[in-house]
Amino acid sequence: MSDKVVTRFAPSPTGFLHIGGARTALFNWLYARHTGGTMLLRIEDTDRERSTDAATAAILEGLSWLGLKWEGDPVSQYERAGRHREVAEELVGLGKAYYCYATPAELEEMREKARAEGRPPRYDGRWRDRDPSEAPEGVPGAIRIKAPTEGETLVRDLVQGDVRFPNKDLDDFIILRSDGNPTYMHAVVVDDHDMGVTHIIRGDDHLTNAARQTIIYDAMGWQVPEMAHIPLIHGADGAKLSKRHGALGVEAYRAMGYLPEALLNYLARLGWSHGDDEVMSIAQMTEWFDITDVNKGAARFDFAKLEALNGIHMRSMDDAALTEALLSALPYLPDGEALATGFDDAARERLLRAMPGLKDRAKTLIELADNTYYLTARRPLQLDEKATTILDDAARAVLKDVLTRFQDISEWNAQTTEAAIREYAESSGLKLGKIAQPLRAALTGRATSPGVFDVLDVLGREESLARIGDQID
Repeated sequence: MSDKVVTRFAPSPTGFLHIGGARTALFNWLYARHTGGTMLLRIEDTDRERSTDAATAAILEGLSWLGLKWEGDPVSQYERAGRHREVAEELVGLGKAYYCYATPAELEEMREKARAEGRPPRYDGRWRDRDPSEAPEGVPGAIRIKAPTEGETLVRDLVQGDVRFPNKDLDDFIILRSDGNPTYMHAVVVDDHDMGVTHIIRGDDHLTNAARQTIIYDAMGWQVPEMAHIPLIHGADGAKLSKRHGALGVEAYRAMGYLPEALLNYLARLGWSHGDDEVMSIAQMTEWFDITDVNKGAARFDFAKLEALNGIHMRSMDDAALTEALLSALPYLPDGEALATGFDDAARERLLRAMPGLKDRAKTLIELADNTYYLTARRPLQLDEKATTILDDAARAVLKDVLTRFQDISEWNAQTTEAAIREYAESSGLKLGKIAQPLRAALTGRATSPGVFDVLDVLGREESLARIGDQID
């Protein structure tokens, strides 16, 4: 085994890349990057009935959107079935595995007997030491590994510590089915060995598999990779994460308007920490991450924390980068495609200028997109309910006065428009809010927006005067 760290992410293409899988991929990627190693990708598509090309494509797209790049081409486990069979037969030749001809009826009988005696169901080893000449004619056998019957199998785990499994509990499990198809347990070991994987980082629901897989490694005389079984993610109520908690596909988080950097930051903090640091860049996570620092206990998924963190990442982003991020995310956001058509070159320019005021008011790209309505809206503006209520007769009278004052401004910017409004407030005895609210409604069609003087500045003189005029007429 090489000195260079090789990790792998090995999803099953039976659905989208869900959030727990994304965190497993992230931990593999971070550890590989941190140590100067590589992460490989294997698609565990041996379940032919449930594996789909659409799911494989969704997994690859999800990883790419998150920026979790893997080395080389993804490996298909199914396409390696010939190699898995070869190793299973090699184990038979070495006397470390054997053909078993137990019938389904016999296996059911063993299960029933175990249940009646209050034992966990185990294969009773009846073909373990029988002569192959006793095999029934024309019946294909399954290949079972000869598991040690005494002592214990030790899994040295970088997260869980040393975990011991009594060998009496690990029966002679099947590595090649009678139809010639390898079992998952066997295929994983052969693939990890052949791919040169040095570190297996996966969910702790695979911990018992680790003991069985160690038996196959030992039987082949192969070095067992380092193992790290990370705790699963739970919902806020402490139950295993399910759809109702947010165990959705990564593409759902994209559609909810989260930045990939913020989602990765949040996922990294689920079960791993670096002092009191909550907000981290990809570079910092890569520098600080070590798999041995992952907690043993399950982490709890909290949407409110993810949203707050996303807002922090948005506010700390460079305006041009956030503008680009929003525009490229629009096709994935609800109603985003319609909004995207309004962003011609002039509107894009306005968006960039408006970004400082916009990003302070949003926690997600959806909220950010909602607040850009005024930048792309065509005249006359469609007012929302609150804006319609604001623009009563008294408000229109105020707008008429404001329009007159604005028409006298030669140098148009946030400072000159603010000075004109303050002067008007003083001379008319009106509170600033009584002027700013109708002005905001007329300019944006909404009751809330970035600072009204920033809005005037971004829209420019001509468009601002035209929108105010629309509401007076």
